[in-house]
Amino acid sequence: MLWRPTARSERWPLSRPFRISRGEKTAAEVAVAEIRAGDAVGCGECVPYAHYGETVDSVLAQIKQIAVVLGPEFTRGELHLLPPGAARNAVDCAIWDLEAQLSGMSVAQMTGTAPPQPLITAVTVSLDTPDKMATAAKAIAESPLIKVKVNEAQPEAAVRAVREAAPNACLIVDPNESWTAAQLRSLLPRMADLDVSLLEQPIPADQDSALEGMKPAVPLCADEAAHVRDDLAQTARRYQAVNIKLDKTGGLTEALEMRNEARRLGLQVMVGCMICTSLGIVPALHVAQGADFVDLDGPWWLSKDRETPVRFEDGYVFPPERGWGTPRK
Repeated sequence: MLWRPTARSERWPLSRPFRISRGEKTAAEVAVAEIRAGDAVGCGECVPYAHYGETVDSVLAQIKQIAVVLGPEFTRGELHLLPPGAARNAVDCAIWDLEAQLSGMSVAQMTGTAPPQPLITAVTVSLDTPDKMATAAKAIAESPLIKVKVNEAQPEAAVRAVREAAPNACLIVDPNESWTAAQLRSLLPRMADLDVSLLEQPIPADQDSALEGMKPAVPLCADEAAHVRDDLAQTARRYQAVNIKLDKTGGLTEALEMRNEARRLGLQVMVGCMICTSLGIVPALHVAQGADFVDLDGPWWLSKDRETPVRFEDGYVFPPERGWGTPRK
């Protein structure tokens, strides 16, 4: 079958700014891949990430070149020959979607799993002053799981402010690589005192050899340090958990394999996302079933989402009844 992916960029404004240690977002800048077979159209979304050297333009160019690199009759199984990343993710997910339509089976049926169920998802308090973070946390205090974005300045004050505003929530703290190893060692006991459940990528990935042999008071989760399953042997020596994101793995195919390998190695599994639309979230829901932590609130930040969106209610994410990965009637 001749599959020639096409691609386009889309911009989805946020309802409020999203801040992490590396900067601020006011819109989700995504790339969408489409693959056609007759009247069927499979779609996949990705978020290019500047931290990995990706731009919207570079990802669009990569998507359009896939049929040239692999040949016009490439299969989903051949995508692993391409570098993992956003472009491969969009095409991989588009093929899954198209296969669901052509086979008359859902993606869940194709993978031999139950349809995605509602899941507790982290809702994020983005980086700000401790007072403003407390206000944001108070608005979502009934959510079972809250992610707290911090940097190297006042992280304890920020987490304490959120903890006081949301005393019953489980907390994930995410410095996005902004701490030093010395700062991590100093802050770990304080994070434990604040009943933090998970500390995500506290130090730069290229410096995480400092974590080998450490027995942290709070479990450490690899994000930037682990992209694909081949990374996991090293990850398991340095972290207790791994954040699986489809834009890192290069698609649902690799993400499912990575989840299985992480469990085999005894790592806790977190499934995360970028700031994206529901088209980017629904494939991740297939990986997130049974995960220890789920962080799929990307569309929660949007002013407007797609026509068949995931739904957020009381700290849960609910999958749509139709759309990506389901046979079209």
